[in-house]
Amino acid sequence: MTVVAITREMGTLGKDVATGLGEALGLPVIYHEIIDHLADRMRVRRSHVVRLLDGKAGLLERLSSDRTSLFLHSAEEVIDFARRGKGAIIRGWGATHLLHDVPHVICTRICAPVPIRIARMMERLNTDDANQVESEIRTNDEAHAAVIRRHFGLDWTDAEHYDVVLNTHRLSVDECVDAVLLLARMPQFAQTDNSQQRLEDLALAARVRAALRRSAETRGTKADVRCEAGRVTLSGTVNTDQRLAMLEVVVGVPGVLDVAWRSHDAPQQRRTA
Repeated sequence: MTVVAITREMGTLGKDVATGLGEALGLPVIYHEIIDHLADRMRVRRSHVVRLLDGKAGLLERLSSDRTSLFLHSAEEVIDFARRGKGAIIRGWGATHLLHDVPHVICTRICAPVPIRIARMMERLNTDDANQVESEIRTNDEAHAAVIRRHFGLDWTDAEHYDVVLNTHRLSVDECVDAVLLLARMPQFAQTDNSQQRLEDLALAARVRAALRRSAETRGTKADVRCEAGRVTLSGTVNTDQRLAMLEVVVGVPGVLDVAWRSHDAPQQRRTA
């Protein structure tokens, strides 16, 4: 199973690279599917999700939106798409950072200099307003950077976060596709039992975080979530009632075999599914 996670940046031709990889590998390209699922789960309009992602939401939209739930639900969707089926090309959604620790996932950044991106977007949009296009690109980039800082605590432009960084100013789309295909054939990116288990653990952790967010009793609590082969460990600073409520929510999540609470200021508590 081949899984490729690709960044989503306006004017870099990342969408074209993703399409080329999907055709070459016979795999679905995932992007719009996640928008549709999120809109249904959060009971908001599809356009509202898109505006939040692009950093175009107005003040009222931003105040009324639940960006933490948006992230948790999108993370759950991304990891679930990666773990099921015969593989996928996942574009955007922080997939390169969510799946970075899974050995068989190829984390790819497609980039290009800003002037090149502006020229491409002007041609695509059939406009001669370079200032407006540049503003759109920078707004989109800043929104993405803010999300990655908030949830991962890192700078998404750092090359160390990717397996490969490809500049479409120097390389054609086909050459970028060939470069990723070369990685896909390397043994270090082959799926193994251990790498699949890592993906399953990430998927379960994502389901647990989303379940805690959905529950009225645990929505406002914060805890670190670790999963290993169906066994969930929670940790954090909460009171006894909150801790018990979280344990009860987690034990009901599909796939959870056992859940324990660990903290420095409270004895370990455990629930078994």
